[in-house]
Amino acid sequence: MIWRIDEDPIIGSTSEHGMKNSITTNQSSGTLYVVSTPIGNLEDITLRALRVLKTVDMIAAENVTHTRRLCEHYGIRTRLASYHQHNQKVKAPEFIRRLKSGHDIAIVTDAGTPGISDPGVYLIDRAVKEEIKVSPVPGPSAVIAAISISGFLTKGFVFFGFLPNRQGKRRKELEKLISEPKAIVFFEAPHRLKSMLTDLSDILGDREIVMLREMTKVFEEVIRGRVNEIVAHLTPERIRGEFTLVVAGNSEEEKPQGLGEEVQGRIEELLAEKEKSIRDIAHLISGEQGIAYREAYKECLARRKAHEV
Repeated sequence: MIWRIDEDPIIGSTSEHGMKNSITTNQSSGTLYVVSTPIGNLEDITLRALRVLKTVDMIAAENVTHTRRLCEHYGIRTRLASYHQHNQKVKAPEFIRRLKSGHDIAIVTDAGTPGISDPGVYLIDRAVKEEIKVSPVPGPSAVIAAISISGFLTKGFVFFGFLPNRQGKRRKELEKLISEPKAIVFFEAPHRLKSMLTDLSDILGDREIVMLREMTKVFEEVIRGRVNEIVAHLTPERIRGEFTLVVAGNSEEEKPQGLGEEVQGRIEELLAEKEKSIRDIAHLISGEQGIAYREAYKECLARRKAHEV
C-alpha cells in the first residue's frame, strides 16, 4: 500500500486526516494511530501525540489505569479501552470492526512506543492485513534513550527486548550473540535480573554494560561497569523497577582465536561421548587446561557447529 500525505492548509503541516490511500479501495476506514507515550516523566510527550489522543474516537491502552493518569494530567477525555496480551485476540477484531466503520483509534502501551516488546504488534499486524491505515506518532523510546547515553562507540546496535524466561532457552539466544560486534540492548524484569546477568557473563563474558533503572522517573539510576562487578553490588533495593541494559559488542580483540590441537582434541572427545552439556564440557576443559571458561565455551560451540554442518 502507498499513502499520500497532503498538507493541512490550516496549520501548515502534515495532517493525520489528510493522509489518503492512493491504491486500496478501503477509503472509508478510520486510522490506527500508534502513539508513543512517556516512559516515566509525563512531560516527555509530543504536542502531536496529545492532539491525536484528544481527537480519536477511542484509545486502546495496555493498562487503562496507567493511561488514565496521563489523560487526566492533560485533560484528555477520550474513551479508554483495555487491550493487553491476555485479551488481544478477543479485542483486536472489535477494534478492526470500528476502524473499518470509519472510527479512528490510538493504541498506547504502558510506556514508550507500542509494537516494541508489547501486544501492540498483534493489532497493528491485523490492521495492515485489513488494509487499514496505520500511522506512527513518534516519541519516547527506552531503547533509543538507553543507547544515546551508553557512550559505546558502535557501528550501530541490536535490540533484543526480553530474553526467554527459561534459562536453557535464554542461554541459547545469548550464544547467537557471542560474535555480535554491535552494542546489544535488552529489557529485563527485576525478578530475573541477577540470573540474566549471570548467564550473560557466562556466555558473552565480563563485558562493559550500562544498566538503566526507572528511566526519566524520580528514582532514575544509571549504573556503568563490567557485568560481574555490577552483579556483586546488586542489592534488593536496587533490584526494583524496570531495567534496560546496553551491552558492549564483541570487539576485534575478543573474537576467539582458536585453542591448541590438544584442547580441541579433548573437546572433540567429550562431545563424541554425548554425556555432558556444552556448559559442563566448558567448565571441565577450563579446569583441566587452565584456560578461561569463556574461551573454552566458545571453542565448544565452534566444535559442535562444525559437526552439525
